[in-house]
Amino acid sequence: MRDSHHLDGHLPTDHALFPRNGFARMPFPVRQFTNYRETDLWETDTRRLPAPLARLRRRAQRFADELLAPTAAELDLVPHLPPGEIHPKAAEILRRAGKEGFLSYFLPAPIGSMPLGAAVHSPIWQSCLVIEEFSRVCGGLMLLLSAHHLGCMPLVLSGSPRVIIRQLRPIYQSCLKGEPHLVAFAITEPEAGSDVEDGHGAAQYRPGVVATPVPGGYRLNGRKIFISGGDLCRSVTVFAALDGEGMESWTCFHVDSKSPGFKVARTELKMGMRASGAAELEFGDVFVPTDRIIGKLRGGWAINRATLNFSRIPVAAMGVGFAAAATRIALDFARTYKLGGKTLLNYQDVQIRIATMLAETRALRSLVWQEARHAWRPRQLMASACKFHVTDRAQHICEMGMDLLAGHGSLHEARIEKVFRDVRLTRIFEGTNQINRLSVMEDWQETLLGSAHGLNSVGV
Repeated sequence: MRDSHHLDGHLPTDHALFPRNGFARMPFPVRQFTNYRETDLWETDTRRLPAPLARLRRRAQRFADELLAPTAAELDLVPHLPPGEIHPKAAEILRRAGKEGFLSYFLPAPIGSMPLGAAVHSPIWQSCLVIEEFSRVCGGLMLLLSAHHLGCMPLVLSGSPRVIIRQLRPIYQSCLKGEPHLVAFAITEPEAGSDVEDGHGAAQYRPGVVATPVPGGYRLNGRKIFISGGDLCRSVTVFAALDGEGMESWTCFHVDSKSPGFKVARTELKMGMRASGAAELEFGDVFVPTDRIIGKLRGGWAINRATLNFSRIPVAAMGVGFAAAATRIALDFARTYKLGGKTLLNYQDVQIRIATMLAETRALRSLVWQEARHAWRPRQLMASACKFHVTDRAQHICEMGMDLLAGHGSLHEARIEKVFRDVRLTRIFEGTNQINRLSVMEDWQETLLGSAHGLNSVGV
């Protein structure tokens, strides 16, 4: 009978040559550096976090496991709904997320729901902890809950107490009451995806959404596409150029979705993250009063780029969640599926694959936490490098898991094919990973050319 306490090719855990047993017999001072308890890896990482962030991670895990996981497969397969419609179970998740503070945690009370003890830590780090846990169980529901924070970020970055108190606070308070006010973020246009995320491309681009001055404000005309959450939003932060001017005039407007002339034209039938809509928005003479300009007139390009710097590290956290999901699914399969009379986990080539997936996932998490921990003022170079590297490698980890499951990996009930479909989008939004590589070079160019403060070293 097979010993359940060890894998083929390894010693039993009670054997004298098993390393941990030898550590326990070493002198007391040495045991402080060598002896350790076997604990769950998720729990080990959580205990290393500052206490307020550990509590946040536990709350996010509990919310994900209790509310998101039971409906993830069902909402992924639900028929394509018309714009503005939402599945009742998704609506209930939004309501619960709002009441539990997961739609308002970027600012502390009395504006939002961030615990005061957590306020000394970067909100990006807090976002990464939540997003990883949500992604681990469902990319679509994660995006349904997370795209809202992207829409709110220009309001935060406006730097205006008036905007934060009069526009953002009512949004957060509505969410906390269980009446979600979702905000979408609209930059992508039919003729410009990468061009609105890259300075060189933007310099050549003729803007599609234009704001024309009228008494008391501006009228917006044009279209935005692939807007996450645009089908359900109650307001949207829209970036538009001033009539007759180029991208240098880009201005951010906070638009009420009930405004006359605003229309959700369609939502896309997507490959992944299907529980969250990607909408095409039309603006037909939509009036926006002057007090709904966010930041300064012609200041939209800077707000856009700052928002992307804040959001790219959380997108990397999505990749960590997907990699963790793929690793867990592969491990569960290897522990139960039998080949040649023994489980896959007893074959050392399978052990090597799973160990690689585990190590890569933990390395990606370490990179995200390292960048997020200090991201009060996220630098473009670091945020973009983190985003493209983590999401590229996360997809590779998912592919490793699908290879291990072989034909079973293509089955919807195996779950890993959904993870694979979901992870692919992380390499596209917040700038394609090619654009993020160029963003690294854009930010780094002064140093590379030796003209940044007289520096001649690139400092890698």
